[in-house]
Amino acid sequence: MYKKTTIKNGTRIITVPQKETKAVTVLVLVKTGSKYETKEISGISHFLEHMMFKGTKRKKGPLEVVEVLDKIGGECNAFTGEEYTGYYAKVNYKHLDIALDWVSDIFINSKIPEKELQKEKGVIIEEINMYEENPIMHIDDLWKEVLYGDQPAGWNIAGTKESVLGINRRNIKKYIDSQYNASNTVICVAGNIDEEKTIKKVKKYFSEINTKIPKDKKAVIEEQSEPKIISLFKKTNQTNLALGFRGYNMTNKDKFVLDVIATILGGMMSSRMFIEVREKLGAAYRIRTYNYCDTDTGSLVTVAGVDNEKLEKVIEVIIKEYKKITIEKINKEELEKAKEYIKGKIILKMEGSDDKASFYGMQELLKGNILSIEDIFKKIDKVTSDDIMRVAKDIIRNEKLNLALIGPLKIKKIKI
Repeated sequence: MYKKTTIKNGTRIITVPQKETKAVTVLVLVKTGSKYETKEISGISHFLEHMMFKGTKRKKGPLEVVEVLDKIGGECNAFTGEEYTGYYAKVNYKHLDIALDWVSDIFINSKIPEKELQKEKGVIIEEINMYEENPIMHIDDLWKEVLYGDQPAGWNIAGTKESVLGINRRNIKKYIDSQYNASNTVICVAGNIDEEKTIKKVKKYFSEINTKIPKDKKAVIEEQSEPKIISLFKKTNQTNLALGFRGYNMTNKDKFVLDVIATILGGMMSSRMFIEVREKLGAAYRIRTYNYCDTDTGSLVTVAGVDNEKLEKVIEVIIKEYKKITIEKINKEELEKAKEYIKGKIILKMEGSDDKASFYGMQELLKGNILSIEDIFKKIDKVTSDDIMRVAKDIIRNEKLNLALIGPLKIKKIKI
């Protein structure tokens, strides 16, 4: 299904042949993000992602950068998370060389022009404003804040308006030199490719990556002995909430058990939270339960936008469903439904070359090893009702309970 090749400089290449498609995706991932930042340069990972599109040694400005792919009907984009930054191009497989040249050029040769940097500060501040004005988006930031507070794990990926305004070209150049290094980089090419020829091409295009040793992130401090609530007042017709618990990181042996628990509680339209809150109460349009996992943190959380007048009742129902799964054993039918739902969603997500590149590349970047779809299915199939009960009791506890709110109302106390 895939092949891993490591170049002499330490860069890892993942190739994923997919003969049934006419597309190919080149994805470059760097193991750095907002968790690797300091307060003074908070948001620099995201800022740098923007600046990579502003001009290279061969392309004078933003127009020349993006026009290369526009001319062949290709797609390009980039993204930043707490522990990763990614750049990709998706094109007709006949244009693989153009995609490799384009991604390698912005990745290795970006000039970070001062004039563009100053303009981009305004763009990023407007992006921050957009998130802050949209409770559905902003509730995720507030959830991180209630869990981790004033440390990198609790900061907004985009930084603050103040930190963004303070970032300069010297900061960015220093950050590139520190983090954009061969041992920190995974290049994944997925789609209709000749694997051996593609590996040779990747080696050629990415031979000049910096080989310095990258800086690691600081350990996350997790301190909690009682339920915590954080509220952001906003005069809105509904309250957005995130209610849940500290969970497991992505390498924990019970990560897949928690995936199943999240699916049973609120991962599908026939899940417990959806039925109780949306169908029976009519109190929310959107309600979902997630198992968020990074390399060093994790959380089980239910997010919803609810009728202000029904807020307390919705919180009561969500907590009731959390508690229920710790005391009542899951029946075989509900357990199998959740497992098949997870497996079905994975299959559907693997249709495109970009999805395959992300699936294999992100595993290699963050964990250093790759589980195939079949490996993941086996782990899901092994989850038992006893596992569900054991993990639920470990996670769903009063001292791990957290609530984030955006809306006109406040909740003073919660408990499980």
